[in-house]
Amino acid sequence: MKISFRHQDVNYQADLAQPLDISLSLSNTDQNPIAWYIEKPRIEPVRFGDWVGKVAQGSSTNFNDIYFNPHGHGTHTECLGHITQEFYSINDCLKTFFFLAELISLVPMAMKSDRVITKVQVEVALNGKRPEALVIRTLPNRLDKKNQNYSHTNPPYLAEEAALYLREIGVQHLLIDLPSVDREEDQGKLLAHKAFWNVKNTQVLNEDARLSCTITELIFVPDAAQDGTYLLNLQIASFENDASPSKPVLYALTQIQP
Repeated sequence: MKISFRHQDVNYQADLAQPLDISLSLSNTDQNPIAWYIEKPRIEPVRFGDWVGKVAQGSSTNFNDIYFNPHGHGTHTECLGHITQEFYSINDCLKTFFFLAELISLVPMAMKSDRVITKVQVEVALNGKRPEALVIRTLPNRLDKKNQNYSHTNPPYLAEEAALYLREIGVQHLLIDLPSVDREEDQGKLLAHKAFWNVKNTQVLNEDARLSCTITELIFVPDAAQDGTYLLNLQIASFENDASPSKPVLYALTQIQP
């Protein structure tokens, strides 16, 4: 099924039968990606006395409990409620789900003991574009990103100036293949989160904070996807929480004549 749409005076066509899922699945195995010093997820059948919710053990259905943390166990989308004293739910903040997205690939720059995505890198890669959503693939794009334990590894992160630049050019949804846009150990500064969401005070939210904007972390973009413009479908589970597991899907676009 192909759809056509117009965005900023440009006509596009997308083939919905050719999705590119850039989410990481959640499992109770050692292959599940992990961050923030927690253990792997647990998926296990419910037990009531001698009854076990598992067909292989005599039940009529499989009936599992799942214990996980959206921030540390795979692809997730978060709202500014992640860093504010007042509760804000991703389920309330994200109300539309299709966006024009730009995919860029960057090699984080070495800065002392860190690897950082800089404003200059992002600005050059975008080359004047101001997309609704930005997808950042870091290089090298190793397959072990899909099952890496990021705890205590000081992964690359986004410079505060880069996050501020994305806010200034109107990027509403930021997606990245790292466990966080901020440094793993930053004494709670969360500079990139605050800059992107325009949160000036986490105790009392400023009126111009970006309530409808999101950050999605721990994605994986296959090498086969070329940098460029895509249609993004950003789907979440209906959790009343600051973050939810999510399933971002990209669709390649073709420009068509009106």
